[in-house]
Amino acid sequence: MSTTNGQWYPPEWPERIRLLSAGELTPVTPRRAATVLLLRDGPDGAPGGQDGEHGADGERHGDQYGTDGDRGGQAAGPAVYMLRRRASMAFAGGAYAYPGGAVDPRDERMVAWAGPSRAQWARRLGLDESDATQAQAIVCAAVRETFEEAGVLLAGPTPHTVVADTTGDDWEADRLSLVARDLSFAEFLDRRGLVLRSDLLGGWARWITPEFEPRRYDTWFFVAALPRGQRTRNASTEADRTVWIRPGDAADRYDRGELLMMPPTIATLRQLRRHSTVHDALVAATDQDLTPVLAQARLEGDQLVLSWPGHDEFTKHIPGATGEPRA
Repeated sequence: MSTTNGQWYPPEWPERIRLLSAGELTPVTPRRAATVLLLRDGPDGAPGGQDGEHGADGERHGDQYGTDGDRGGQAAGPAVYMLRRRASMAFAGGAYAYPGGAVDPRDERMVAWAGPSRAQWARRLGLDESDATQAQAIVCAAVRETFEEAGVLLAGPTPHTVVADTTGDDWEADRLSLVARDLSFAEFLDRRGLVLRSDLLGGWARWITPEFEPRRYDTWFFVAALPRGQRTRNASTEADRTVWIRPGDAADRYDRGELLMMPPTIATLRQLRRHSTVHDALVAATDQDLTPVLAQARLEGDQLVLSWPGHDEFTKHIPGATGEPRA
């Protein structure tokens, strides 16, 4: 599933690409989704004890990914929170990713809102201004999924504050109700008298799952700072490990084949490694290109060529329907 690095690559892709090229495969309409790159500035940007890798049980498992202090080989800059998807997952099992998921139709319900208007978000996300409701749903999905999968909530009692602590049995009960879809995000915020802080998010990228994949998502990637006082935890049933890691370190481990990732994940990490602080990354988000990236596949003689426009490192030449890809 990978070549000389840690790129996730399903063995069934060559045959699906051939079927698509022959007109024998109808592309699935992608679901809209959102994912969030939570950032913090080293050991001073988060409470003690969050460094290192954590298992699904919340236990710390060593500090080989730690971000405290300057160690040999580590790049400077903020750390990003990542999840490792369980190996049993049908899609991208074992790959590292960020908290996120599909838009819930109920994310369109009106919520107390702070930050850029819904119309402004529609323009930023590449939607028509008339799609303000859809823009809200995407932003709500980003905030909701971050709470569901990492226990971090980008909302507060006023337009200028953020919840300082999301621990406790009552918060966990609400989180589980959101995950089970017994509670909508709008109901959750209203019940607690909270305002969604859309101003804490920055649009970073947009990737669309290739047309030959049976599970397709049109995914917007956001960046956000870990709110002061809040703590991340592995709250996702889809992940068996979580880690705070500097983007440069994660990219280096991917290049060595030690961390498995999908193209959007490693691409966003490479973009983030240019920034020395969380603030720098959030400012840079204003100018990030949100033109959707969609994989392309073409036949060249007896080979299939798979590429992602603007990301040459992911180009793969596939010699046979069941052959291994080669770089």
